[in-house]
Amino acid sequence: MATVLPSPPRVGMVSLGCPKNLVDSERILTQLRADGYQMSPDYAGADVVLVNTCGFLDSAKEESLEAIGEAIAENGRVIVTGCMGKEAEAIRARFPQVLAITGAHEYEQVVEAVHEAAPANLSPYLDLIPDAGLKLTPRHYSYLKISEGCNHRCSFCIIPSLRGDLVSRRPDAILREAEKLVAAGTKELLVISQDTSAYGIDIRREPRAWKGREVVPHMTDLARELGRIAPWVRLHYVYPYPHVDQVIPLMAEGLVLPYLDIPFQHAAPAVLKRMKRPGNDAKVLQRIHQWRDICPDIAIRSTFVVGFPGETEADFEYLLDWLDEAQLDRVGAFRFEPVEGAAANLLPDPVPEAVKEERYARIMAKTAAISAAKLAAKVGRTLDVIVDAVDAEGGATGRSQADAPEIDGEVFLRDAAHLAVGDIVAVTIEDADEHDLYGVPVVNFATS
Repeated sequence: MATVLPSPPRVGMVSLGCPKNLVDSERILTQLRADGYQMSPDYAGADVVLVNTCGFLDSAKEESLEAIGEAIAENGRVIVTGCMGKEAEAIRARFPQVLAITGAHEYEQVVEAVHEAAPANLSPYLDLIPDAGLKLTPRHYSYLKISEGCNHRCSFCIIPSLRGDLVSRRPDAILREAEKLVAAGTKELLVISQDTSAYGIDIRREPRAWKGREVVPHMTDLARELGRIAPWVRLHYVYPYPHVDQVIPLMAEGLVLPYLDIPFQHAAPAVLKRMKRPGNDAKVLQRIHQWRDICPDIAIRSTFVVGFPGETEADFEYLLDWLDEAQLDRVGAFRFEPVEGAAANLLPDPVPEAVKEERYARIMAKTAAISAAKLAAKVGRTLDVIVDAVDAEGGATGRSQADAPEIDGEVFLRDAAHLAVGDIVAVTIEDADEHDLYGVPVVNFATS
């Protein structure tokens, strides 16, 4: 008699917020897959829906609540997790039918809630998962989370109250995960955390054996080892501690991509003081120049907050002048938005909304002009590009080493029908605009 295979329960997932949340979602889904669950791409086919929420800003909270409401309307059986899980009472007041609510990176509690809502029967015929786990990103790039939490107490941020203080992962565990991801097809590792520069300060006395040598839990050592594993390694959320200088030679050697994502937030000393962020703008500018001396192709991306309480016109002009000097490659800006529980909400002299909008427009115009000039200087050069998509008309879309997925620019290619997603190719740059590059692959350079 033929064996009748059981039909496993199916789980849907809505993942909101930052890449760190995305990694949490991947871990949850990987565990659920190991426990016998299948994934559903839509509400209709799911036995239960997980909503991984973001709670960093009030606008993000509202987006999370809207996603919960949509999941309840479309499916009815919803489990909530993520940063907004800290506000369980508010969620239940609006959506009393939610099955369970857990906080950020509470993986075991989420899985237990799913087990209770939709019990699974393990089957040796069905329950197989890839060694690298399940991914919510394309096969050729992966986010690699190296720590949780943050030791800073910036006045505008509630991350420590949501995710706690810094907890670093063991370096050997990170490197094993990196090896599995690369073996499964990852070409680009995007290293993420709340504060990548602080990695290991909580476990510095615990070096781990790796490939016959000891690896110290420190950003520089970890970056060097990752560079030996993956073709591209990109560092995100780097706080400008002095030891960041040690990573720049690794970029010049080609072990790590010449790219730093540093959330400066502002430049004016008075604003940085109110933000409770250490800041010595002159020294930072000096270091940026030194980094470019060591690694001329280094790309620096950052984010800035405009309209922070007490920000004067002089403070804002100071920031614009600083940007003229820093010549950052990629810049994002945010209008200050009060977040429930943040100390900044109690600061005097709020900036009117109309002034925030005007300053936001000015900083975006400033940074767009800088970006346009820096990209125009790349016309005629040959750059390495990783391919993200290939279309039916012979074109392709990719990213240079200066571009992280989703947040930076792209490189649009012609005569690219021979390429495949994940190829890293040499591209001659033919044109540029404010944010993107245009080019043609160098023949026969594609690497799979």
